[in-house]
Amino acid sequence: MGEKAKESKRSRIGYGSSYRKGAGGDLESKQEIGSVLRGQVWMVKPDREAKTANPCLWMQTGAVKFKNCNNFLDCTTCRYDSEMLKRVEAGKEVCWQEIMRKKEGLGRICRHSLTNRVGTRICAYDYECSKCDFDQFVEDVLTLKSESRPRETQKIKGFAVPTDCYFHDGHTWARIESGGYLRVGMDDFALKLLGTPDRFNLPLMGKELHEGRACWGFRRGDRAADVLSPVGGVIMEVNSTVRENTEVAGREPYEGGWLFMVRTRDIKGAVNKLKVDRSAMQWMNGEVTTLENLIEEVAGPVAADGGYLAGDIYGNLPQLGWTTLTRTFLRT
Repeated sequence: MGEKAKESKRSRIGYGSSYRKGAGGDLESKQEIGSVLRGQVWMVKPDREAKTANPCLWMQTGAVKFKNCNNFLDCTTCRYDSEMLKRVEAGKEVCWQEIMRKKEGLGRICRHSLTNRVGTRICAYDYECSKCDFDQFVEDVLTLKSESRPRETQKIKGFAVPTDCYFHDGHTWARIESGGYLRVGMDDFALKLLGTPDRFNLPLMGKELHEGRACWGFRRGDRAADVLSPVGGVIMEVNSTVRENTEVAGREPYEGGWLFMVRTRDIKGAVNKLKVDRSAMQWMNGEVTTLENLIEEVAGPVAADGGYLAGDIYGNLPQLGWTTLTRTFLRT
């Protein structure tokens, strides 16, 4: 009886044999449909009983039978949405807005409720989203201000590595958020290696970041370091909390310690060169090994005995050299 109930629940929520957690590289799979919801990659193989955990608007409204969102809930840059609108203009499809306009009363649900970005809300603008103040609020304010935490985090000798973050060689990270934004920050390794900065030199909103270029920096005492951006795009939001209290970045590098929210036209292209999941773990393990070798050179094998490395490594071992550490690990 218990097994039947469990199986029924799995079918209802669409999680089980038809769904699995994936990694960034899985998004190119031709056997499954890939999508990202709040930074977690999900792979789905549709069947008759499956219900997607991240449904496209066209599916939610009944315009199509099955379509999983694979554009991070960003309809404005979605190729599928664009092609469907062309079919609507040609009279080959019925637009999802028209379907929703025919519903009555409480059935006229806001598109952001349909995609689970907000709680239940009734549309008050007859699905003319471009004229809706709330739609603009969700896209331009709510997503940027909302809290975000990694789904799952692994430890490599004491250094945190979230499985849903994309990592750059310069120890910065990016995480895909709903609505097509990228959240950016410095990783746990860099902040434990160099210690809590006295100040972050962060650019303002509207500045364009370039992948692999030094786009911001930080200072600790009389030492300064440039930081390479993991992705390109325009800064839509800067974390003022970190600007005022740098300790937040060291304490919560992947949560409250993020630095920017970035908008880019090509999210998949932006993260394509970065490391995620297993590749990120392997890379981080190699970085830790390199650090242990550097520590052995200046402090002997006792300091690298296979245990966890404590925070503020530079502060405890300044003989490692600030320039050596920033060149080796930040690549600047």
